[in-house]
Amino acid sequence: MGHLTREELAVSVAIAADARRRRRHSVEWPTFAALTACYIAWATIIWFHAALPLILFVPLAAYCVALQSSLRHEALHGHPTRRLWLNEALVFPPLCLLIPYRRFRDTHLKHHHDARLTDPYDDPESWYLAETDYAALSAPTRRLLNLNRSLLGRLLVGPPLSVVGLIRHDLRAVRAGDREVARAWALHVLGCVPVIAWILFSGMSVWAYLLFASWPGLSLLMLRTYAEHRAHPDVAQRTAIIEANPLVAFLFLNNNLHYVHHQRPRAPWYELPRLYRARRDQFRAENGGYGFHGYSDLIRRHLLKPKEPVAHPFMRR
Repeated sequence: MGHLTREELAVSVAIAADARRRRRHSVEWPTFAALTACYIAWATIIWFHAALPLILFVPLAAYCVALQSSLRHEALHGHPTRRLWLNEALVFPPLCLLIPYRRFRDTHLKHHHDARLTDPYDDPESWYLAETDYAALSAPTRRLLNLNRSLLGRLLVGPPLSVVGLIRHDLRAVRAGDREVARAWALHVLGCVPVIAWILFSGMSVWAYLLFASWPGLSLLMLRTYAEHRAHPDVAQRTAIIEANPLVAFLFLNNNLHYVHHQRPRAPWYELPRLYRARRDQFRAENGGYGFHGYSDLIRRHLLKPKEPVAHPFMRR
């Protein structure tokens, strides 16, 4: 985390260059439409929260929170315009309230170096620990991380583990004088102002929003990320393909086709299905067939059964 290395900066520059190559009048209207629908739906759901039963409010609010996170992912990859500052502005209000956009941007760009995927130290989105680090943990912490290995555990404890881990890391970075991390959090706080204002104006408490919207929204994202990557000696076989139904695929902006995204990281979300259909057999051969027949298959196989160990199986340093 922290500052981007030269290699990581090159990825960011490549994204910017790709955006500049687009025609000046070229705009990705499907992404604009998704953004508009997301914000209108979120504002409406929050405004009428008192009239909605909890069993309806939670999935609707969580869907909006998770969808905006997917749209933030599109923004950092250079969508929907050729101007990166405008893309950031379009996703500036953090509906989740917990993850700064620029911290997500920097860590995710590091994650996109496929040779590092799942590495406990070099992949900031890896859930693995080095064997020696895992052995050094206290018994309660190891039990918590082992709970996080199953899909049910990931949905329950994955969001607080992720957020607390980021905050702890960034506090150390800020204390060490990292101005970029401090700036990212300052901008995040500024972006939270209109979100919190609307929540309070709608008569909802921030704590209730965090409990019934932010946490479930992050859990939906954990459903996507749970099986995206696995430890494997062959780099190409570390990334999954999940053929999801349209409602779930839209929520994740087709990142269920995650191997395709890693092969074409600058392709907009609505092009991924076409790219996948055109080379389906090739993609599935390249990634060793790693994936699931929809999220129902993933739930059936791993709701209670852990997919992989906490300690990385072959990166033991």
